[in-house]
Amino acid sequence: MVAAANMVEVAALVGDTSRATVLAALMGGQALTASELAALARVSKSTASGHLSKLVKARLLDVTQKRRNRYYRIASPLVARMLEGIKAVAAIETPPRHQPRSAQDDALRFARTCYDHVAGRLGVAIADALVARRFVVLSEDGGEVTAAGARFLAKFGAQLNSKTAGRRIFCRACLDWSERRYHVAGLVGAEICRRCLELGWLARRRDTRAVQITPAGRRGLRETFGIKLDFDSQNSEPKRRYL
Repeated sequence: MVAAANMVEVAALVGDTSRATVLAALMGGQALTASELAALARVSKSTASGHLSKLVKARLLDVTQKRRNRYYRIASPLVARMLEGIKAVAAIETPPRHQPRSAQDDALRFARTCYDHVAGRLGVAIADALVARRFVVLSEDGGEVTAAGARFLAKFGAQLNSKTAGRRIFCRACLDWSERRYHVAGLVGAEICRRCLELGWLARRRDTRAVQITPAGRRGLRETFGIKLDFDSQNSEPKRRYL
């Protein structure tokens, strides 16, 4: 009974439209202020503060005070996985609602951050390339990095032996809600994302989880991962080729 009650409480928190918008915004992996989240949810600062207080109390969000601002972020990878799962179920299992596609929707579908890893068409392309080269094995049950894959990722600059490695899942398959196929999550996915941002291959966009692939990123993805994305713009449908 206690477990059921807790599940109902969490479901009620996530089920509110404003709180769901806040949680979705924070799935980009960055910490945001109450004012920023209020603007994204289109509610007043006082209303946003009430929502954030409930989410922190339920341990869905963490908050950090820095000077005059309080910064909020997703509390843990476990919470992120729950939100990913809800999004995937909503996209795949429920009847689709007709909504006109926008440039922002296309940008999110093309390349975005999913908490701390790369998702969308780009994320799936990276996963496909790693699997094709037998660097990673992905399945519904999880993920595994091969010996060759460990050497490749180390050369790429991924820090897979970091202090955080023991506190989270090492490698797992994450079902992409827009592509309906797997991208790489866990520590491996997080390190690939971190390194792509560090190298300037990806650039974050303001007020969205979508990321931009830079010219350096196009070259790097082709030369390092063996991925070539042929498209006229970030919003077009890419054709993936593995060299």
